[in-house]
Amino acid sequence: MAEQRTRRARPARGPIGTGEKPKNFSGSLKHLLAHIARYKFTLIAVVLMAVGSTVFAVIGPKVMAQATNALADGLMRKIAGTGGIDFTYIGKILLITLAIYVLSSAMNFLQGWLMTSVTNRICFALRRDITAKINRMPMKYFETRSYGDILSRISNDVDTIGMGLNMSLVQIITSLVTLIGVLVMMLTISPLMTLIAICVIPISILLISIVVKRSQPYFRAQQEYLGKVNGQVEEDYGGHLVIKAFSREDAVLRDFDETNDILFRSAWKSQFLSGLMQPMMIFVGNLGYVAVAISGGALAIRGIIGIGDIQAFIQYVKNLTQPIQQMATIINQLQSMTAASERVFEFLSEEEEPAVAEHPVRPEDVKGNIGFSHVAFGYNPEQPVIHDFSVQVTPGQKIAIVGPTGAGKTTIVKLLLRFYDVDAGSITLEGQDIRDYDRHELRDQFAMVLQDTWLFRGTIRENIRYGRPDATDAEVEQAADAALVDHFIRTLPGGYDMELNEEATNVSQGQKQLLTIARAILADRKILILDEATSSVDTRTEELIQKAMDRLMENRTSFIIAHRLSTIRNADRILVMKEGDIVEQGTHTELLQKNGFYAELYNSQFAAV
Repeated sequence: MAEQRTRRARPARGPIGTGEKPKNFSGSLKHLLAHIARYKFTLIAVVLMAVGSTVFAVIGPKVMAQATNALADGLMRKIAGTGGIDFTYIGKILLITLAIYVLSSAMNFLQGWLMTSVTNRICFALRRDITAKINRMPMKYFETRSYGDILSRISNDVDTIGMGLNMSLVQIITSLVTLIGVLVMMLTISPLMTLIAICVIPISILLISIVVKRSQPYFRAQQEYLGKVNGQVEEDYGGHLVIKAFSREDAVLRDFDETNDILFRSAWKSQFLSGLMQPMMIFVGNLGYVAVAISGGALAIRGIIGIGDIQAFIQYVKNLTQPIQQMATIINQLQSMTAASERVFEFLSEEEEPAVAEHPVRPEDVKGNIGFSHVAFGYNPEQPVIHDFSVQVTPGQKIAIVGPTGAGKTTIVKLLLRFYDVDAGSITLEGQDIRDYDRHELRDQFAMVLQDTWLFRGTIRENIRYGRPDATDAEVEQAADAALVDHFIRTLPGGYDMELNEEATNVSQGQKQLLTIARAILADRKILILDEATSSVDTRTEELIQKAMDRLMENRTSFIIAHRLSTIRNADRILVMKEGDIVEQGTHTELLQKNGFYAELYNSQFAAV
């Protein structure tokens, strides 16, 4: 079992990322923008604050240049003996500059605060949508996917989207405004020097486009294999005892290393390529500095521009390359964010099972009259599991379904609960096709105890009350007593208020089974499904449970799936299944007298007696 679980999480082999592109880059971006548009008024405020902050930051060096020019002119006058430095004027300029930068910082703080709020709300909405989507997904989706991969979409991918939005959206605005504003201010100082400086822009764009084209597939591979690694860790942790028991540690580690190696290579390549942008932009920027310094010196010697203008222009050159560098970083972040959003929206766009029928019928006065008419079904249409299953069940009947492994016993229950819909034929409840009921209202008529017990982190009382949240404490204790588990609970530290851990490993497997039986008793539904409900208890407890079950099943339609045939001797009817069909049916005594397939199964279990 552990090996099978590991194989399901194991990714495909082979090189990753070469020439691979996101399946729907633009579509994912549109979905993300639709989520962002819900906060358009806040985002308008963010944009205005970002623009204002950037404009004031761009104006600052130009204003500061006036103080530098005034200081230089005053020194020249003082050297020539024709005057001195006007410190009053310089002081006013410095105060104005200070006010500009303070206002710019305040606006930057406000836009950062607003954007953080929007980003967290978007992440909250995405996680809520994913969780709600999980409850609307068909069972077949989860039987063909790794749980860890789904969890990765909720945690890692949504976090990546949040970080991308928080870092990218505002930086795109500020970078564009800075770029435009800097170019305008540079043109007011010297069109010639501006022309020289902007020669670096096409070089920068060319380098960025090359890196983006190379790195984009690796960012997507990084997010994909991060999900696969999480899936393997989750599955290996869940099957840890089985892995230990079969000494499969080396095989599991080998499988994990293979997946982790692909993640490492894709992450390394994506980060390496994105890391190249910063030094390339610095190199191109330094070329711009050299060109500006030479041309600015020549113009100052001729008296065309002042020293303060050169100082301001050099600052603007730095501010010209900075937004280009930022946009290079933003593009990397956008690639990672879009790859993550593609996985999130891919999940959100998966086919759902319709919870509401086209013309819904409400299940009223349900007594437990159930009919199967020529039911056929296969998980894979080319490999049917149920061929032609027909049976009529009257209210209060106790129906046992037996047969070898793979005969289709549990499949019948899944069809009855509409975890899957039949391929042919029909199943009726009170004479009405179950496809005419809403799924939730249909399932509200059933109580179920599975072979694989499921208890959640919480108190014992909360776990028993799960199927009926409004039950009183007294009713919970009565249900536990009927399931013969009350005495055991009271011996535990804390009694009914003892908290079970995440895997409920602080109680035994048999005790977990008893708690789920108590949960079904408390739910008090008209139809009861027991899928190997006593498989994890000892023989003595099984006998006691059978007595409790007999009381529970009075006046209720019951379906009992059993391998241990001794537990269904008193069933009203036993359906013997083989390869998806009913081959025999009748009471225990009648089937033994036929000396057929049932008798063969029954006698094989007691051959040693």
